[in-house]
Amino acid sequence: MQTSVSPELSVRRGREAVEFYTAAFGAVEVYRVAGTDEHPDVVSQLSVGDTFFWVSDESPPNRNFSPESLGGSTVRLLLVVEDPRAVVERAVALGATELAPVEEQHRWLLGRI
Repeated sequence: MQTSVSPELSVRRGREAVEFYTAAFGAVEVYRVAGTDEHPDVVSQLSVGDTFFWVSDESPPNRNFSPESLGGSTVRLLLVVEDPRAVVERAVALGATELAPVEEQHRWLLGRI
C-alpha cells in the first residue's frame, strides 16, 4: 500500500453530496459505507482523476462538523480542469453557489463555488 493523504469532507446530506460531486465534477464513487434508507449516514470514498477524497455525514458526537454547523470551513479543495468555466456552470446548474466568478488570477483561471 502506498502512503497517501486523503481529505475527508464532513457534510450534511451526505448522499446528496456524493450525487452532486459525481454529476458536477465527474467523481467516481470507489467505496461506500451505509448511505441507505435503513442507515442514511454515508461515508464514501470518491476519486476525481488520480485524486481520492472522502465524503461523510457530519457526526457531532465524534466532533466531525459540517461547514453549515461551523458557519464556514477550514479546508478548500482545488479542482484543476481544462475548462473551469464549464465546470462552474455545470456545478451551479446542479445547485452549487458561485462565490467568485471564473477569471484570470495568478496566470490561472480561478473561481470559487
